[in-house]
Amino acid sequence: MDFGVVLQTDPPARDVVAGLAAAEDNGFRYGWTFDSCVLWQEPFVIYSQVLAATKHLTVGPMVTNPSTRDWSVTASLFATLNEMFGNRTVCGIGRGDSARRVIGQPPASLATLKSAMHVIKELAEGREVEHHGTPVRIPWVRDGKLEIWMAAYGPKALRLVGEQADGFILQTADPDIARWTIGSVREAATAAGRDPDSITMCVAAPAYVGTNLAHQRNQLRWFGGMVGNHVADLVARYGDSGVVPKALTDYIKGREGYDYSHHGRAGNPSTGFVPDEIVDRFCLLGPESAHVDRLQELREIGVDNFALYLMHDDKEKTLSSYGKDVITHV
Repeated sequence: MDFGVVLQTDPPARDVVAGLAAAEDNGFRYGWTFDSCVLWQEPFVIYSQVLAATKHLTVGPMVTNPSTRDWSVTASLFATLNEMFGNRTVCGIGRGDSARRVIGQPPASLATLKSAMHVIKELAEGREVEHHGTPVRIPWVRDGKLEIWMAAYGPKALRLVGEQADGFILQTADPDIARWTIGSVREAATAAGRDPDSITMCVAAPAYVGTNLAHQRNQLRWFGGMVGNHVADLVARYGDSGVVPKALTDYIKGREGYDYSHHGRAGNPSTGFVPDEIVDRFCLLGPESAHVDRLQELREIGVDNFALYLMHDDKEKTLSSYGKDVITHV
């Protein structure tokens, strides 16, 4: 299993660079950031500094979307970084949540996401593709490589991952949900004639190493609220029973709204509806041994990559504990 760290691009940017450099020093192979340019700083500018400050770290957004930038711009951003630093980027992408909603726009459709993933990958790897009805190729790309990892929860999105994406991003560490979603992706890949083992399965969730569970839960409750935004969309589409597991749908019944000004932050006041049980299931808490146990369970389910959201009040201890006592055991 590979490991990554997910940060927000809060100013000053030098702290993001230092944080991801420290992650590499602690054995992490991936450095991720949010991509929501109103709430945080523009990530692609910062990626160039992160890549310059590290030797082997692969960087990318968790996640970008098809609508913030023209697809040719997104492809050129990745291709430029890859040309400068040797194919050390990955494109995490989804329909869009905070980046779209804070400017009064809805997330993209799956049809738009499907087309965007194809165009971005083809252009970033130097191939010609039709874009806006015009044949387009980035002529300076040489030996470009860009994997596309798609974030998904619902049945149709999971099918698209299996049919097209290079990787799957599941934003919750709940083993039951991981089992259902990874199984759905693998089934879709097989039906499409693809090797399901070729798709990287990435679980992304907050982790907090310590012994004060009550404090940890309060620090990580924000994540249940963030996931709840996506679950609310699923319930609106599919209802609260049927194809989507109740492990996802039941807990949002008390959800009354969401303020994106606190998105992804400890103490988010919009997440009071998230019970302790959901925090325990969706996140990794407790001492190092508890993290090792959950990660080993996820690995047995088929998870290849764990991305650690590092948004709480004891980041340095958690990062060093993973480097010393967790990664080496998993």
